[in-house]
Amino acid sequence: MSPPSEKAGDSASAVFEAIHSIMHQYRAQQYRVLRDGPHDLTHMEGKVLGYFAHHPGATQSDLIARSGRDKAQLARLVRGLRDKGLLDAVVDEADRRSTRLHVTEEGKAIARNLQRGGERLAQVAAAGLDEAERRQLLALLEKVRATLDAQP
Repeated sequence: MSPPSEKAGDSASAVFEAIHSIMHQYRAQQYRVLRDGPHDLTHMEGKVLGYFAHHPGATQSDLIARSGRDKAQLARLVRGLRDKGLLDAVVDEADRRSTRLHVTEEGKAIARNLQRGGERLAQVAAAGLDEAERRQLLALLEKVRATLDAQP
């Protein structure tokens, strides 16, 4: 019989392996929506477009700070979305060194489409849980996030 601490460690690992597996499946299905849809977008382009759709006028630096992704990678993604006509850049009058990014009308339509697809997928993923189970799962995941946020 294993000591209790080993069992606790095993179950903690199993929890995070399950979270990882679920997110992998979820992202794969999100990617399928992008791939099979009428828009020639990668998963990351969809994420960046969604960010600026929810944060109009944000800067590339804001995106970098929020995402924790590589600056060069995000610069390429933003440039690609601008080249596709999905993002517009406007020089910030208060700080001419800064460029504010806005989703174009075409980009907004695509972002809404992606948002609806994500909402449908979330409904499918959570269909096996009743409302109380969903609230309980959310509370537990928020508790885990708070614990991780408290780490140095």
